[in-house]
Amino acid sequence: MFLTVDGAKLYYEVRGSGPLLLVAQSGEGDADRSVDLVDRLVDRYTVVTYDRRGLSRSELADPERGVRMAQHADDVHRLLAELTDEPALMLGCSMGASIGLHLAVRHPEQLATLVAHEPVSPAFLPADRRPHHVGELLALQQVHRDGGLQAAFPEMARVLGIDPVNQETEPDLTPMPLTAQRVANFAFFIEREFTAVIQAELDVDAVARSAVRIVPAVGSATAVGVFDRQCALELARIRGVQAQEFPGGHNGNTTHPRAYAARLEEVLGEG
Repeated sequence: MFLTVDGAKLYYEVRGSGPLLLVAQSGEGDADRSVDLVDRLVDRYTVVTYDRRGLSRSELADPERGVRMAQHADDVHRLLAELTDEPALMLGCSMGASIGLHLAVRHPEQLATLVAHEPVSPAFLPADRRPHHVGELLALQQVHRDGGLQAAFPEMARVLGIDPVNQETEPDLTPMPLTAQRVANFAFFIEREFTAVIQAELDVDAVARSAVRIVPAVGSATAVGVFDRQCALELARIRGVQAQEFPGGHNGNTTHPRAYAARLEEVLGEG
């Protein structure tokens, strides 16, 4: 299905029955990226997934223009408004978690619970650490421009804790080959969305005050020093809550879908 929004046409899918749960993907992920996780949620939730603007089937009116986090949040706002009049549940992973936090500030009435798994939100970091991590993102963009995706993968693993090539997984996962479409999505993610992350104006005080139940989450296998894990821990600190641990690493929603679904249901049930 498609929804026309300001400057784009969003592709989305709706599966299952029960309370509405929006899954906002990490990295280059489109609506299909977490299919194994969704398969294990549709008996309890109406699960919505979508292609972020600029990825896969979601078209940009002007492909040469950049994208902003505020646009991503507005896209989710309009998508939820299209599907429900009630506060929804949301799982945001990495980029998706950052989008969810912007939504929790701009439209808190639309969310009952946001599980924010390792958001890529430098605004949470202390001022003395933020420039270093922003610099890492800028350097990663340059590595991608100079050497392409294969050169960028090792740096992504180091900076973000995302290693699509070498990671432990549960057995019998749906194959996700590195297709031409995924390569294009990675390029958009690194070139356009890293810039959106760096330039994002997230009101940290407003996040702290938001009426939304926000559950900061970290992967049990995510390296301690990567900045997105640190963002989740800082989010937990400003919200005055404990960060919840989920199976796998930064991409646990795709590498450990069975265990991740069980943990997600447990956390959502506590709300």
